Amino acid sequence: MAWFQRLLTIYDLIRPILDVALLAFLLFKGYELLVKTQAMQLVKGAGSLVLVYGIAFLFKLTTLQWVLTIMGPGLFIAIAIVFQPELRKIIIRLGQGEFFRPDTKPRIGQLEAVVTAAELLSQQKRGMLVVFPRKINIKNVIETGTRINAEISSSLIVAIFEFDGPLHDGAMIIQNSKIVAAGCFLPLSEQQDIRKSFGTRHRASLGMSEQSDAVILVVSEETGAISLAYDTKLYYDLSPLEVTRKLKELLDRGSRREAERKEVSLADSGMEENKDVLVE
Repeated sequence: MAWFQRLLTIYDLIRPILDVALLAFLLFKGYELLVKTQAMQLVKGAGSLVLVYGIAFLFKLTTLQWVLTIMGPGLFIAIAIVFQPELRKIIIRLGQGEFFRPDTKPRIGQLEAVVTAAELLSQQKRGMLVVFPRKINIKNVIETGTRINAEISSSLIVAIFEFDGPLHDGAMIIQNSKIVAAGCFLPLSEQQDIRKSFGTRHRASLGMSEQSDAVILVVSEETGAISLAYDTKLYYDLSPLEVTRKLKELLDRGSRREAERKEVSLADSGMEENKDVLVE
């Protein structure tokens, strides 16, 4: 029985640490979820009500307390109605979120092939829309398009978007180092302050970034500008170099290790003069 008592003692020591660690993890994920769905306004509104009630309670403002007590439930219902789109996005993320799923991201060379295709299409002022899913499952979006399951190549991407074919106007999904599908339909953004000059592709890229954690690469058919949308924001008119660096940062956490392996390989083969081109 002595070993059992020791086990209980160890458990009693570990339990507070485990309790705090799990709570911290949940709070962090909750904050991350709120920021990415622009629901911080909801938190600020609720926080303001709590602050006013706290002030009324502290200074014993009985009339204000009575009013807030009567109106409180109605105000929270009103906030829920006003912020219904944000609450819906949070529920969608909770339902689709796969926090512990390992990320399956394109390799560096494949990302460069996608950016090369974007640059070629930009020069021709041909539209392009490519989605890179991260942890949140977007199977419902993939099912709206045509399955391809092909290797990533700039020539194939250009061929799909260069001409007015059946897959030209939809989005391409790149996942698990494959072109999974093309011609997919994306949800349009519900933001009211979008620049009026933005077309359907930019609104769709923003909409996708609002309802998932995906990174979306978009090329404007009107201006040829290359942009990235992620975390509910659109970063407009980026250079190919900026796009490549940002995609590596967002999608490929192992890019440094792969770059180091390339550097060693180049050194072994006597091709060190090409390091600056292949290694960032």
